[in-house]
Amino acid sequence: MAVVQTSYGKVRGRVRDGVTAFLGIPYAAPPFGAHRFKEPRPPEPWDGVRDAFEFGPTAPKPGYPRVFASLLPDPDIPGDDCLNLNVWTPRVPDASPDGEGLPVMVWIHGGAFRNGSGAVPLYSGHTFARDGVVCVTINYRLGVEGFANLPGAPLNRGLLDQIAALEWVRDNIAAFGGDPGRVTVFGESAGAMSVTTLLSLDLGLFHRAVAQSGAGSIAQDPDDALLVTKEIAARLGAAPTAEAFAALDPAAIIPVQNAVAAEVAALPDPGRWGATTAAGGMALTPVLDGELIARRPEDAIAAGAGRDVDLLIGYTTEEFRLFLMPTGIADALTDELVGAVTAGMGVPADLPAAYRAHHPDMAPGELMAAIITDSLFRIPVHRTAAGHAASGGRTWMYEFAWRSPNQDLGACHALELGFVFDNLVAEGEGLTGPNPPQGLADRMHRAWTRFAVDGDPGWERFDPAARAVMVFDDPADEIVRDPHSLDRKLWD
Repeated sequence: MAVVQTSYGKVRGRVRDGVTAFLGIPYAAPPFGAHRFKEPRPPEPWDGVRDAFEFGPTAPKPGYPRVFASLLPDPDIPGDDCLNLNVWTPRVPDASPDGEGLPVMVWIHGGAFRNGSGAVPLYSGHTFARDGVVCVTINYRLGVEGFANLPGAPLNRGLLDQIAALEWVRDNIAAFGGDPGRVTVFGESAGAMSVTTLLSLDLGLFHRAVAQSGAGSIAQDPDDALLVTKEIAARLGAAPTAEAFAALDPAAIIPVQNAVAAEVAALPDPGRWGATTAAGGMALTPVLDGELIARRPEDAIAAGAGRDVDLLIGYTTEEFRLFLMPTGIADALTDELVGAVTAGMGVPADLPAAYRAHHPDMAPGELMAAIITDSLFRIPVHRTAAGHAASGGRTWMYEFAWRSPNQDLGACHALELGFVFDNLVAEGEGLTGPNPPQGLADRMHRAWTRFAVDGDPGWERFDPAARAVMVFDDPADEIVRDPHSLDRKLWD
C-alpha cells in the first residue's frame, strides 16, 4: 500500500503488479442538498488517511436499454459523493529523485451525456500506468443534473465538473508521480465531444488531446435546450426551474429524462426540439451559454482556439451500426424513412439520394448507418481536424476499421475502446465477439501512449490538403489519404 498527501487530505492506495491504484478520490463536494444544480465546490478536507480502495459513487443515471446492457457495461454505485476520480500510477510518492514527473492521461467517459462513469471496468488505467503513464478517470454530472438548461442554475454543470477535475489534476498529480505540465485529456463519444469543447476554451489545463468518435459540432442553442427542459418539467408536473427540480429526487427525474431522450433520438424533429437538439439526436448536451461556450467548438477551433494543444482525433468506420443493428431498427427502415430521419437531423435533402447512388446495394438500414456515421462523427471529425491544422495546431487523424463479427455490428461506435485501453479481457465478448485481435490492441495502445509521452502517435500529421489518416485494422494498419473521399466530398 502507498499513502499520498492531496490538497484535502491523505489517501491510501493498493499496489498490484507495480501499479498503485487510488480509487474514489473526491475532487468536489457532493452536488446535492444546498449544492444541487450549483457550480462544483471543493470537497471538505478530511483528517487521517482515507482508504482509496474502491470506486466511489457514480452520478445519477439510467441503466442502458436491455439490448445494450451486455454490450456497454455501466456500473451503478449509490451515494452522493459522485464527483470523484481514480488514479493509477507506476510510482509511489517520492519515487522520482530527479523530480521529473511522468506524463498524465485524463479519461472523460462517454454515454450520450446521460450514462457512464470512471468506474467502468473497461476504463481501468492499469495498462497505461504499466507503460509509464499516470492515468486518471473521472465522474461528472449527467443528464438533467449536469446539462439541462434550468433557469436559476448555471449552464454546463457537467463541463464545469470536468474542469474542476482537471484543476485537481493540475494541483495534485505531482504527488502521484505525474507531471502537471504534460497532461493529455482523452475521451470517447460524449467524452470526445467534451474534449473538443474543452479544447476550444483555451483553459491551459492540458497540453494534448485525444477525441475518439466525437468532435466539435455538438452544442445546443439555449432556447432549444429549454424546450427539452420544459417537456421534462411538464411530464413531472413541475415548473421548468432549478428551484422546482431541486425539490425532486434524481430517481424521479431519470425515467422521464430517459423517455424524452429516447423520443429525441428516435424522431429528431427540429420543430419540436429545436434544430440544434435534433442535429445531435441527443436531448441533453453542452449549451451555448455565451460565457463558458460562446461558439460551437469546431468554429472556435478553426479560429485558432486550442492551437497550442496537440490533437489526435478519429472515428470508427461504421459508428452508427451500434444503434441500428442490435436493436432491429435497421430491418424496419425504408429509404423514405431514412430521408425523413436524416432531414430532421439537418442532413441536406439531396444527400440520401447521393449516398444511394454511391452505394446502390446497401439495405436502407446500412444506408442510414452510413449517412449518420458521417453526419454525427466522420464529417465533424474532418472539420475539427482541418480547422485545428489550418490554424497551426499539430494534428493527427485515425480511423478504426476492424469489424466485429458480433450482432452485425461491424466497425461500430465504442468498439475501439478495449483496444485503446489494451483491456480486451474487460471487454469480454460484448462488442468484439470472441477472440479479438490482441495485436491490434498492442498497436493502438502503443500509439496512444506514445502520443501522451512524445506528442506524436507514430504517423504523419493531418493537413486539409493530403488528409492522411491512419486506418487501424487487422492484420495490418495503413495510412490512407482521404478515405471514403466520394462520400466526404458530398458534404463540401
